Amino acid sequence: MVQEYVSPVRVHKYPFEMVMAAYERRFPNCPQIPVVIDCVITEDSWSADDSQRQTTRRCQLNVDAPYLLKKMIGVDYIYFIQKNHLDLKSRVLEIEATNETFASRVSVVENCRYFVHPENSEWTCFEQRALLDVKNFFGLENTVEKIAMKQYAANIAKGKELIEIFMQGVHEDGVKDLKPWSASDPRNNRELRRVVSRGTEPLSPLPAADAKRHSLPDPFSLDSDYIKRYLGELTPTQESRLLQLRKWIAELQKGKVPSDTTLLRFLRARDFSVEKAREMLSQSLLWRKKHQVDRLLSEYETPEVVRQYFPGGWHHHDKDGRPLYILRLGQMDVKGLLKSIGEDGLLKLTLHVCEEGLKLLEEATRSSEHAIQSWCLLVDLDGLNMRHLWRPGVRALLRIIQIVEANYPETMGRVLIVRAPRVFPILWTIVSTFIDENTRSKFLFYGGKDYLQPGGLLDYIPKDLIPDFLGGPCKSFVHEGGLVPKSLYVSGAFTERDGDPLSEDSIYKSVSLARGQVHEVVVHNRDPHSVLTWDFDVLRHEVYFSVFRSTKELQPPEQPAAGDESRSVLEGAGREGEHYHRVETSLLCHDGESIQGSHVMSSRGSYVLQWRCEGARGPDGAQLVYFHETLASHHYRGSMSSLQSATSGFSCLSGSSSCPSR
Repeated sequence: MVQEYVSPVRVHKYPFEMVMAAYERRFPNCPQIPVVIDCVITEDSWSADDSQRQTTRRCQLNVDAPYLLKKMIGVDYIYFIQKNHLDLKSRVLEIEATNETFASRVSVVENCRYFVHPENSEWTCFEQRALLDVKNFFGLENTVEKIAMKQYAANIAKGKELIEIFMQGVHEDGVKDLKPWSASDPRNNRELRRVVSRGTEPLSPLPAADAKRHSLPDPFSLDSDYIKRYLGELTPTQESRLLQLRKWIAELQKGKVPSDTTLLRFLRARDFSVEKAREMLSQSLLWRKKHQVDRLLSEYETPEVVRQYFPGGWHHHDKDGRPLYILRLGQMDVKGLLKSIGEDGLLKLTLHVCEEGLKLLEEATRSSEHAIQSWCLLVDLDGLNMRHLWRPGVRALLRIIQIVEANYPETMGRVLIVRAPRVFPILWTIVSTFIDENTRSKFLFYGGKDYLQPGGLLDYIPKDLIPDFLGGPCKSFVHEGGLVPKSLYVSGAFTERDGDPLSEDSIYKSVSLARGQVHEVVVHNRDPHSVLTWDFDVLRHEVYFSVFRSTKELQPPEQPAAGDESRSVLEGAGREGEHYHRVETSLLCHDGESIQGSHVMSSRGSYVLQWRCEGARGPDGAQLVYFHETLASHHYRGSMSSLQSATSGFSCLSGSSSCPSR
């Protein structure tokens, strides 16, 4: 497979002629490039007017490869043929290097150009690209590719530094300035020839002065200083992938090309696979065009209900200079907003926030000394309860998350979640599966007031910018949210859709219980501090729900025959309070209630979720649907200590409204 590597344009702030004098000092070898053992000139000629020089060198290289590998292939050195064409008239140096060693097995072609900066004639640009084709190399193809890329990256990293070092030598020789070649000044041309060739006389007779036609500069190239300033530190491979994607998208679009920061975000989202990034970006560009997203910033009008009841907004910057967005999710009436502006309205609001974020990133980068490529999200969950788990609302939010993930990748630098209550894990269980794994790794969780402790918000947000509702000194203009009055609901604004990924048929189990029967789920925990979550609806009659822990490993219960009274797995586990313990106080759940909760399993052992039917009469009995899941402890970063409380059973779940999700 042919691998292409393209480096960004490096700019040397010296005239072309001075750079040529410095460049020549790398031959035949120099201590700054220890990999080059020797370079022998095999052909060298100048044109009669001293404007053109053709040079061929045979270079001996000591490749930085493992000793064993060198012995296996039987070589200590490899040889390259380098052909240079210096055109002092056009002020261009073109270099082509190809491998002589193993040419039938490996093909390496490197092309470089020095040329005058298009906007400043006193500066010189350098661009470099290489093609590597490992055809057959004793089964070591991947190893050879890695070694070649390592060497290529090392050359790029040293290139600009070397010119600076060699330029000092030119100045020490008394050369401070060189006049460009001129047809009317042959005396200066001869002196220029002497300096840039370090007095080397040609090996062959002078050819006719036929100027070679040079290739044009690559219009898709980027300056290395620009990349470092506005895109951040990139490896040579990443720089190469960025330039490739830039060229491909330009050819595909035949018009306006997305910004380099946008290209870089999509590359990061696809682990710098150019093909995958191009496919993802192409779909996103079509989506933006179809929905006219580029016009959102100028045309979007914030609905009045959003102005009054949406608890989110931008709030200064974090310590890394990222724009900071605050969302008081615990105070957000998802159901009310959806019934007022609909899912499309909530989506448009979200997209407008994202477009604002992209604009703020540009402003932050311009005002900062380094690239700002992502924003920070601070989510306050104070007030989060069952009404936030209204399933149609969760489904709508998940669809919005999927759209944002597909079209605004790698914009989230850090997510700080504070005041996480006990009901939060069930919401996180549902939502996290729709968030990219790389994005999930940026989440930090804090329960209770842990965010005020070391390792909390002060590590990420300046002390004077901590918002007042979190105990800080900074006045926040983010709305407090609250319940949207039903008078603002719009008929038909929100209709639940079918076929979504949260279909109850796929994740919820149904069970019927006659009077005296119990249904139990045994969860074996071998991961201390993992979180057991549950979500169930009582469809008929009443059930008692409890959670137990036994130090003894319990076996899953057998299903009773119809009409038989089922036995609890705890009946053979010993006495309650000695051999097993009730870790959540029993809760009487009524017909129509929807219950969600969680428990931090701090110890190893068997945990039992138990539903018991005691009061049902008649042939139908009680019926419920349930879902449970265990969240591994390593999925959480930060502190989640408040998820477990020794005294709160279900008080924070039941609240004042018996069934807010109906």
